[in-house]
Amino acid sequence: MKALEFIKSSWRTESNKIAMRGGSYSLMVSALVLAILIMVNVFVSYLPTPLTKYDISASKLYSITSNTKVVVNGLKDDVTIYWIVQSGKEDPVIENLLSKYDSLSDHIKIVKKNPDVYPTFADQYTDETVQNNSLVVESGERFRFINYDDIYIQERDMYTYSINSSFDGEGAITSAIDYVVTEELPRLYVLEGHGEEELPPVFSEQIEKDNIETQTFSLLTNDSVPEEADAVMIYGPKSDISEKEKDMLAQYVEDGGKLLVMAGPTEDGILKNLYSLLSDYGVEAKEGVVVEADREHYAFRAPFVLLPDMVSHEITDTLIEEHYYPIMPISSGLTIDTGYGRETVTQLLKTSNSSFSKLAGYDISTYEKEEGDIDGPFALAVSVETAKEGKIVWFTSSSFLEDVYNAYSSGANVDLAMNAISSLIGEREAIAIRSKSLNYNYLTISDSVSSMLKVLMIGVFPLLYLAAGIYIIFRRRRVQNETV
Repeated sequence: MKALEFIKSSWRTESNKIAMRGGSYSLMVSALVLAILIMVNVFVSYLPTPLTKYDISASKLYSITSNTKVVVNGLKDDVTIYWIVQSGKEDPVIENLLSKYDSLSDHIKIVKKNPDVYPTFADQYTDETVQNNSLVVESGERFRFINYDDIYIQERDMYTYSINSSFDGEGAITSAIDYVVTEELPRLYVLEGHGEEELPPVFSEQIEKDNIETQTFSLLTNDSVPEEADAVMIYGPKSDISEKEKDMLAQYVEDGGKLLVMAGPTEDGILKNLYSLLSDYGVEAKEGVVVEADREHYAFRAPFVLLPDMVSHEITDTLIEEHYYPIMPISSGLTIDTGYGRETVTQLLKTSNSSFSKLAGYDISTYEKEEGDIDGPFALAVSVETAKEGKIVWFTSSSFLEDVYNAYSSGANVDLAMNAISSLIGEREAIAIRSKSLNYNYLTISDSVSSMLKVLMIGVFPLLYLAAGIYIIFRRRRVQNETV
């Protein structure tokens, strides 16, 4: 009996020792794991923001594009970004964006300037009213001020009369960086002397944002197109150019120059000398104003406000991919002789087979086809590439870039024109960054689908989980009974 008690006592003592060793081991492992976790957290806290935060927003609001990475990684000069913001009022999206720029390059430095502490700091850069979360980008003697309203943009939707909000922080900052470190910006020479329209505000602002310098000039006071011009633009002329001007422009393109034209019909008819620039390449302009008989190819119940089809090209591809539709009001029609010369002529925008050109022009009294009207389809925009690398991009409307039509197209018209400029002067990384929408996209479903989802979520799925639980419980009891 005493022997049995001794065995039991020895067994309990050994069990206690084993338990103590196991407990000590578990404690040591737990302490080791905890120490590792602390070290990992400390290490991660020192990692750059791009490696620790992931953007799952639909518009990639918290990410930067490869275009910005190319611009920033190519920096050779130091750039300082001054963040003008009161303490505690930092915009989290801007803060995240600035941290990404800071981590991309040692040449970029972010400096906060609290207007409460430095009330006159911004006065040396701008006369505007400076809002919280505005920025100044500076390198050497060059700088650019970016107001908060240039980062968060609000535009009225002309279809729904609602306000569309977008975030253009990356585009504004990268453009500013490109501006302050670039000594020679592309030069776009704008022809004058023929009643040309002024560039519309939105279009003009986009050119400035993309760091393209504009300068007006006249061929009447020059023997040729200035050599420093990277491209020449003719916008909305009311009268024709002379034959001598036409010859100078033709020679400029033939020698490898780049020409962008936005010219439609006028009250006096077609501009023969100007449009003869295209006839040299087998493209002929038709008299009159193009109207559409196909309801899907015109807008606002106005058959002269055209919704053309886009043809795949570097100028149109981004709009096609994003399902945007340019609007071309009051346009001339072009026909193309595909077997003409060695040049490459590509139509960018085209009308439907139901379109025709009204010879009455501005004196249209009916949108019905009349005797003498010219059958379509027509090209409304073309790209011409010459044998010596000259280029022409031609739009047959003088008014499609007006702010109202650009708003109706949700910005597609200006994007189309900027893509054309990019193709002429050469794509630059800072040009291609577009703003990111802040509007919510709602999923709309039918009543029948809604009812089915309710039945599944409220009825079917809970019953399935309940049935699965009951099955598991009974199965475990049966296994226990069989073991016993």
